[in-house]
Amino acid sequence: MSAHPSSTKITDEPFSWRFTTPLFMGSALNPINSSLIATALVAIAAGVQVSVGQTAVLVSALYVATAIAQPTAGKAAEVFGPRRVFLTGILLVLAGGLVGGFAPNLIMLLISRVLIGLGTSCAYPTAMLLIRGRAEAVGMEKPPGGVLGGLQIAGIATASLGLPIGGVLVQLLGWRSVFFINVPVAIIALIATLLWIPRDQPSTKRRGAAEVASALDLTGILGFAAAMTLLLFFLSSLPQLNLVYLVATVVLWVALVLWERRARNPFFDVRLLASNLALTRTYVRFAVVMLCGYIVLYGITQWLEAARGMSELDAGLLLLPMTLVSGIVVIPISRRNLISRPLLLSAVACIVAGVAVLFLHTGAWLVLTLIITIVIGIAQGAGISSNQTALYTAVSQAQLGTASGLLRSFGYLGSIASSAVIGIVFKQHVTNSGVGVIGWVMLAVSVVLLLITVLDRTLPRSANA
Repeated sequence: MSAHPSSTKITDEPFSWRFTTPLFMGSALNPINSSLIATALVAIAAGVQVSVGQTAVLVSALYVATAIAQPTAGKAAEVFGPRRVFLTGILLVLAGGLVGGFAPNLIMLLISRVLIGLGTSCAYPTAMLLIRGRAEAVGMEKPPGGVLGGLQIAGIATASLGLPIGGVLVQLLGWRSVFFINVPVAIIALIATLLWIPRDQPSTKRRGAAEVASALDLTGILGFAAAMTLLLFFLSSLPQLNLVYLVATVVLWVALVLWERRARNPFFDVRLLASNLALTRTYVRFAVVMLCGYIVLYGITQWLEAARGMSELDAGLLLLPMTLVSGIVVIPISRRNLISRPLLLSAVACIVAGVAVLFLHTGAWLVLTLIITIVIGIAQGAGISSNQTALYTAVSQAQLGTASGLLRSFGYLGSIASSAVIGIVFKQHVTNSGVGVIGWVMLAVSVVLLLITVLDRTLPRSANA
């Protein structure tokens, strides 16, 4: 079954607002849901009568589900068609919103978050396939930079919007609203997709269960899911060194690599990663940018609330410039399909933000916080947009779904690593000295990011070259 959309008549404006609106809406659901719940955890704990610490599983559940489901959805879209997988994801989000909104206990909330994580994961890789398929159908030789930029604004730059939105929803409508809000958005996205996204091409032949399993590399998907889950559990267990998680993680990843080297249609294509080092470096750069962004998003938020006495809503609003600046920066970079210089700008911006974090304990903390959010916004807008363009040009249409999903998985590895860093630094209490340690961590990984970028001689100035 082809992953290309059907050959319905394409208008003179192939990327009209009708085509892009459902794709952007679907892609925004995952990052917003990632941070939306942060301001509701205390209220959720009181509502279902558990400790605040127990509600942390609702955050990690979506991370784990997303890290696994993004490349899985991409692989499924390559086999079954992107529109079908996109619609399936929207229905899962709708179900997750209803389950969470009516949930009587923590278990049902956990199920809701997993459903939302699985559903929202379908949007980005399928959107990339739909956009690439339409661009090739109309004979575009260059990536549709404006559309890819819009996808990035919707898909990642909106992450920090979840904090103020969550704060407003909880204060006005209660904690259940952070789940129910997914229902109307999913319904609108579902109707828009059915109306405006062309159907996938019909299958040219029937496939048996064994053939479908081989095309999907079901064994590879299950192995990747198990290995990724244990890796995330190990990172989340830090600063305690859980040797069982560590050993099991290493064993599973080694077994997965050995399996995928021999698979006919590998899900986690280690041969591609080894031969296409440009793609591998793109994944690493993306993970580091996301690591720095999430350290600021969650670590600095905790410090503002605990050390500076700010409310959840005020802290969220103070970090809002990160989203606004990211969106502004994405637009000119994506429209011109720039790659190398924005990557360099992103690395330098991360270093500047790390230096500023070192001085947060001073009396200029409010001004410095604004500077940090603006600079990190620049880093995310430049880094995320250019890395996406680099990915778009580094793989074929047949590989784009899985490759796009893996890009997001590496991003979530960065976010989980940031949680581990914050957990280690703020193990006992949120302190000014701990914020300084966070600054040094950001500086260290940002220097690595700069070196990876400067020493990469294969990076083109733009995808138009």
